[in-house]
Amino acid sequence: MVRKISDSIVYIGTDDYSEPKFESQYAIPDGMAYNSYLIKDKCITVLDSCDKSTSAQWRNNLLEALGEEKPDYFVLHHLEPDHSSDLPWILEQFPSVKLVASAKAIAMVPQFFPEINLEGRTLAVKEGDSLELGAHTLHFYLAPMVHWPEVIVSYESREKVLFSADAFGKFGGLERCGFDSTEDDDWACEARRYYFNIVGKYGGPVQTLLKKLSAVEIATICPLHGPVLKDDLSEYLNLYNIWSSYGVESEGVFVACASIHGNTLKVAEKFADMLRDKGVKVAFNDLTRDDQAEAVEDAFRYGTLVLAASSYDAGLFPPAVEFISHLQDKSWQNRRVGLIENGSWAPTAGRVMKEKFSAMKNVTVLEPMVTIKSALKDADIPALEALAEAVLA
Repeated sequence: MVRKISDSIVYIGTDDYSEPKFESQYAIPDGMAYNSYLIKDKCITVLDSCDKSTSAQWRNNLLEALGEEKPDYFVLHHLEPDHSSDLPWILEQFPSVKLVASAKAIAMVPQFFPEINLEGRTLAVKEGDSLELGAHTLHFYLAPMVHWPEVIVSYESREKVLFSADAFGKFGGLERCGFDSTEDDDWACEARRYYFNIVGKYGGPVQTLLKKLSAVEIATICPLHGPVLKDDLSEYLNLYNIWSSYGVESEGVFVACASIHGNTLKVAEKFADMLRDKGVKVAFNDLTRDDQAEAVEDAFRYGTLVLAASSYDAGLFPPAVEFISHLQDKSWQNRRVGLIENGSWAPTAGRVMKEKFSAMKNVTVLEPMVTIKSALKDADIPALEALAEAVLA
């Protein structure tokens, strides 16, 4: 796709609808966008490339946008292969182009592309550096661990455009989901799932970057994935502040379950209905069948999680283990959790869950923990009601 963002800035990114998963683990039913941009000025500048799956498409887009001109600079905000796969091609195709990146990125390039000779062809930028392109100027900010250590973002001061690397990214191809924020009517849903599963562990570095950027006026955000954001940016900036500070975005409770034969699922559904009857908004996920990335998203979105899980091999049913592991990896914190365990002769799920959640930062395990023996019975209802009251407290 070649599309003008302004008279001087052109979108030359690509969509991929052939891969079922992003990074081999996250479902992308609406595809994925690999964004790249071109600034036309006295010094023509390409910003990032694409994933190898869309190389042919990206090369055609670049050549179409360039016409008879040749680029002077190739700015690499993030070295991850889905943004740098055509670095060897562009350096070979345009012998005079210079690679602009952080020193860490330049040092890492040979790890991915040992065939490249970078001698005399790099410009390492650091915090506060700027690059004059003519009427446009790029100002660089280091953004380590958003979400790799070599990441930079750049701010073009003439048109007030932030090239934000993976920050403000979203799952989904642009032709299906909308090229910019005026065409995308549900940015937050897939942006939230993207953030917490891709960047979520690094809330502190994201907060640092947001503080740096608060000093400049931003009119447009051009991320490496997802739509171009423009007009009123307050919604996106506010959500990123909430997400990266591990705050609670929405009122409600997230109920998740990991059930072997369906009995634990019935308990979880009963508990969710009890909360709804009390006027509580409830999100629900069956960890054995639903997308775990969505479960991670909802665990961060709401302030309270209730997890119902079966005992298994004197421990915890593996889908629940996997879910909790994801939360640990993404630094889940500042939340409350209620626990429901099921076991037929020696329930162990509750003990394992409590140990894992108690080790997390500022996570409160609610009492009582409910124990079910095999299947839900009328005698179990008072314990579930007591847990519901604890959730509401």
